[in-house]
Amino acid sequence: MSKKQQADRMGFVFSTDPNFMFEKEENKQVTLPPAQQLLIVQLDTKQRGGKTVTLVSGYEGADQDLALLAKHLRNYCGTGGSAKDGLAIVQGDQREKVYQWLQKNGYTKTKRK
Repeated sequence: MSKKQQADRMGFVFSTDPNFMFEKEENKQVTLPPAQQLLIVQLDTKQRGGKTVTLVSGYEGADQDLALLAKHLRNYCGTGGSAKDGLAIVQGDQREKVYQWLQKNGYTKTKRK
C-alpha cells in the first residue's frame, strides 16, 4: 500500500495548500516501571480447546514491551506462548514459575488468582 492511500484512510481527501504535509498521529504509550505495574497471574482454559494457559494481565505500556515480557516469560518457563490483546500468554500451568520470574525482575505488585 502506498503512502498516498494511507493518508486517504485517515480522512484526508484533497488539500489546496501546496505546503501541506500529512503527519500521522502517534499514540505513544508510556510503559510504567516494573515496580509500578499491577500484574495479575491466572490460569485459563476457556475457548482454547481444553488446553491450559497461564495469563498475565494488567500490563500498562507499549505493545512492544508486552511482547518482550511475554518472550522472557516463555524462555524462563521453557514453553510456547504469545502476547495478544494486552495479555502475556504462556502455555501450560506455569503460574509459580511466572510469579517467581516477575518477583525476581522487580514486579512487586503482582497478584495470583
